Amino acid sequence: MDLALAPADLAFRDEVRAFLSRSFTPQLRAATRRQSGVFAEKELNQRWQRILFERGWVAPSWPVEYGGTGWSVVQRYIFDTECAEAGTPALPAMGLQMCGPVLMRFGTPEQKAFFLPRILSGEHYWCQGYSEPGSGSDLASLQCRAVRDGDDYVITGTKIWTTHAQFANWMFALVRTRSEGKPQAGITFLVLPMESPGLSIRPIITLAGEHEVNQVFFDSVRVPVANRIGEENDGWTVAKYLLEFERGHAFAARIRAALRQVKMLAAAEASGSGVPLAEDDDFRRRLAEAEIAADAVDFTERRIISQLAAGGSTGDAAASMLKLKGTETLQTVTELALEAIAYYAAPDQRQALGLGANVPEIGPEHAITVSARYLNTRAATIYGGSSEVQRNILARLALGL
Repeated sequence: MDLALAPADLAFRDEVRAFLSRSFTPQLRAATRRQSGVFAEKELNQRWQRILFERGWVAPSWPVEYGGTGWSVVQRYIFDTECAEAGTPALPAMGLQMCGPVLMRFGTPEQKAFFLPRILSGEHYWCQGYSEPGSGSDLASLQCRAVRDGDDYVITGTKIWTTHAQFANWMFALVRTRSEGKPQAGITFLVLPMESPGLSIRPIITLAGEHEVNQVFFDSVRVPVANRIGEENDGWTVAKYLLEFERGHAFAARIRAALRQVKMLAAAEASGSGVPLAEDDDFRRRLAEAEIAADAVDFTERRIISQLAAGGSTGDAAASMLKLKGTETLQTVTELALEAIAYYAAPDQRQALGLGANVPEIGPEHAITVSARYLNTRAATIYGGSSEVQRNILARLALGL
C-alpha cells in the first residue's frame, strides 16, 4: 500500500485548494459554519452546487460522457478531503451520489438523457423513498405497494425519515409489486415527481429541533410505468447497487475538522477547576483517544483508496468497518465539543442558526452550533445502515456466521 501522493496528485491538490480559496467565499464560509444538519439547507447547497457545476466539478465520480470529471480514485479522494477540510456545504447525496449512478447502470437511454443533466445542474432535487415505519435496516420487509394499472403503477403506503422531502421535486422509491416468494423478489424501483396527486408530506422535527426528515404518504399515487428503473420485481438488485454509494463516506477529513474545533473550544473555555480545558488531564486523554481513532479511520480510508486505485474493490468488510468506526468516532468528537462549551450547551439556539436567522446567539459564536450538531449526530450510527447491522456484516464475514 503506497500512501504517498504522486507529483501529479500533489499538483491536483494545489489546484483544488486554489479553487476553494477563490470560490468558497467568506460569505459562503460564514453561512456554512451555522449549518448543523447532515446536509446544508437547500438554498445554500444549491449555491455551492451551481459553483461546482460551472467549474465542471459537481460530479467527481461520474464518467466524462455523462458530465463527470473523469478523475482517478485518488483525485476524488483528494477533492473530497480538501472540501471537508475547507468546510464546504454538504450537498445532498440522493441525486448526485445515489440516483445518478443507478440511472447510468440501469436506466434506459431516454431516462438517462432526461434525468442526468437535470441532476447535474440541480434542477432536479431528489429525496429517497426507502425506509418505512416497520422497515428500516430490514428494508426487504417494506410494504408500500404499487399495483399495475395499464400504463401506470398506483402506489399506496408511506415512507419515513425522508431527508429533504420538503425541498425535493423528485423521489426515487422502492415499492412492493409482488407478495409471493422471497421478500426481495417482489420489489420495484420507481422515480416520481413530488407534486404527484395523492402524495403528501408530514414534517418530523428531530431531537436537534431541525426539520430535516419527513414522512411521505401515498394515497393512490399514479406513476407511469416509463418511470420504472430496471425490471419489475427486480428493484432489490437496483437497491443493493445504490446502497454501495449510500454507505461509502469519507469520514477522516470531517472528523479532523471537528477535532480542530474541539481543540479551539478547549483552549477558549475553562474546566471546572478554572484552568483552560485544554490543560485538564482527563479531557486531554479523551481527546488523544479520539485523535487515535481518527488516525485509524484515516488509514482505513487510505487503504481502501489504495485498493481501488490498484483495480480492487472496497469489499463489504472494509465498507462496514469504515461506516461503523467513522460514525462512532464522529459522535465521540461531538460529545467532547459539547463538554467543552459547558453551560453554553443548554440554550436552544435553533432560531439563531441557518440562512435568514435574525435572532442573536447566546454566548460566543464558536458555541452556537455545538449542541445542534451533537444531537444531529446521534442518528449517524443509525442511518445508512445501523451500527448493529454493520457488526452483523463483519461477524458473518470474519466468523463465517
